Amino acid sequence: MSHCCSPSGSYGSSPDAFVPAAPGQHRLPQASVPAQTFIMGDAHGDGVRPDGETPLHEVAISAFDIDATTVTVADFRAFVSATGYRTEAEAFGWSAVFHLAVADPDKVVGSMAGTPWWQGVSGADWAHPGGPSSTAADDHPVVHVSWNDAQAYCAWAGRRLPTEAEWECAARGGRPSLRYPWGDDLPADWPCNIWQGTFPTDNTAADGWVTTAPAKSYAPNDYGLYQPIGNVWEWCADWFSPTYYAMSPATDPRGPSLGATRVIRGGSYLCHDSYCNRYRNAARSANTPDSSTANTGFRTVAR
Repeated sequence: MSHCCSPSGSYGSSPDAFVPAAPGQHRLPQASVPAQTFIMGDAHGDGVRPDGETPLHEVAISAFDIDATTVTVADFRAFVSATGYRTEAEAFGWSAVFHLAVADPDKVVGSMAGTPWWQGVSGADWAHPGGPSSTAADDHPVVHVSWNDAQAYCAWAGRRLPTEAEWECAARGGRPSLRYPWGDDLPADWPCNIWQGTFPTDNTAADGWVTTAPAKSYAPNDYGLYQPIGNVWEWCADWFSPTYYAMSPATDPRGPSLGATRVIRGGSYLCHDSYCNRYRNAARSANTPDSSTANTGFRTVAR
């Protein structure tokens, strides 16, 4: 995962300024997650220490409803049309695009420090994921949205972002301690959208997709969630801390009270074992709240 080094500061409209959507305007199908206690964290030793996937700990979660898919381009367009909202990528004038997906090479304004396969592209945003000449498909996850942008959508839709614990509970689908939603092994038929080939130069697209897949692709997990891992990273409500699991409350944890970055979960179409194996139920990462990239989106939870 590459962090997009966006300028600091919030350039989007204040979420509190939005009139909530009319009932039924947030049209994503819902998955119901029953109240339960589950073991949160990495039971396989797959994670790296700075990610803070351990210690394993019991978490009691109240019942909640969560979007079965990530918020799509069409859903986000409805929000923008109703509110006139301008994303932070649009305000900054650029966003981070993977080098093989750049649609307008003449619009590249620089590369990300330490991860040169990420390029800052002028005019890349939620409606133009590869650059100004590209077009976002309505049924794909919306990307190039910051945590602040996701919060603004939630304020309008009468929703909220899931907590990190809720997200992991939902992704597991009631199947305890597994590496993936379906089991511990990655089948040869590619049940999720991740990188195939040699990262970061050659993607064979053996799963059928070079970048994002439609939000309702592949088989859902046992709770009915589509693609909780792979495809796009998903923002969670929590501030990130690599030491939080050691002090996490046992019931409905909400994350640290302060932080510099917000949790992202699930990995993306760029994940590959040679670089980033975070396409797992327990995997966690983070980014600054004003950052936007071509592989980060979100799903929401009922308040």
